[in-house]
Formats: sequence, structure tokens, C-alpha cells
Amino acid sequence: MVVSAVPCCLGFRFEFTHKKQSGGAGQYGKVIGVLEPLEPEDFTKLEFEDRTIGTNVPKQFVPAVEKGFRDACEKGLVSGHRISGVRFVLEDGAHHMVDSNEISFIRAGEGALKQAMENAAVRILEPIMAVEVLAPSEFQGAVIAGINRRHGVITGQDGSEGYFTLYAEGKGEYTMEYSRYHPCSASTQEEIINKYLEATGRLPAKKGKAKN
Repeated sequence: MVVSAVPCCLGFRFEFTHKKQSGGAGQYGKVIGVLEPLEPEDFTKLEFEDRTIGTNVPKQFVPAVEKGFRDACEKGLVSGHRISGVRFVLEDGAHHMVDSNEISFIRAGEGALKQAMENAAVRILEPIMAVEVLAPSEFQGAVIAGINRRHGVITGQDGSEGYFTLYAEGKGEYTMEYSRYHPCSASTQEEIINKYLEATGRLPAKKGKAKN
């Protein structure tokens, strides 16, 4: 099961302005900063850092920027799965004395993430499960073949009294112990993204295949 997507290159800068006029008081919020990838051990985390100096982005609106960023990550932009493994660094921005409010900077945070992700190369992650198999020795070949078919990696093996024990890591389909997240194969990532684009109408569905 694919659960997240992370930028796999250096940080990507953003400069996004949310502006909306509706006759009365409008909406205005501008944010400037960088979206940075976290270390592999933090691929399931999200971080937000405020590095602003001065009042271009009033401090009472900084939590709104963070909310917009986190909300957009939950929605997902690449494959429909949540985004993780990134740090949103807010460096500067701008506000309007009349039109700036909380919703303006929520939208600015959302737009900044989308802008940065449009320029980022991403990796889709899948959970890796730790598996232990105990079986009679005569079934060893069949068990190893089954693990290999599921892209499992055997990390150890023991044997005694006609039985063998395999320790492996692979994609979990049943109840197993979670180990970590790891980037899926390029072909799997392409398939997942294309299915999402088809389902959202941004890529024509293949002939003979109805849209979801």
C-alpha cells in the first residue's frame, strides 16, 4: 500500500501570493521560503519552521500558513496519497492591512506547497514488513520462491530438527510486523500516478478502461 510521497532532490523555493477580491474586504497573503526534504529516517514526518524576521508576515498568521501546508500535505498532490518527509521553511512574505486574514494565509500555505511540488522530483513510498516463516525443510524451496515473487528480501535463515526459519522483509498483505518505509519501484510509481491522473480527469483514460 502506497502511503506517501517525498521530494528526493534538494530543496525547492517558493514565492506564492494568494489574492482574492469580492467587492468588499478581499483576501491577501504572500509567503516566501523553501521546501526541504528530510533525512530518510524521517520520511514519515512533516516539519514547519518559521524563519521570518519583522512583520511582513504578522506572527498571528504564521500558524495559518502552517495549517495550509499540513492540510495540503494530507490531500496529496502527486498520487492522491499524503505527502511526508518535508520541511516547510517560511522565510518572508507580505500582508495587506485590510485584506489579510487567517484564511488568506491558509490558502497561501497550500499554494506554496503546490508550487514547490510542481518542480520537485518525488518518490512514492510503500511499507516494508518484517516476516518470519517457520516450515518443514521439504517446503524450503517453495517458501523461498514465494517470498521472491513478492519482492521479499531474505535477511537470515536458521534450521533444526527438520524445520527451517526464514527472516525476510517484503510487502505486507497480511498481519505482519511493520519495519519501515522504502521507495517503490519506478514502474509501480508510474502506474500509481497514472491511475490517479486518470481518476481525477487530468490524463485520458486508456481505451477499453472506464474511469474510476
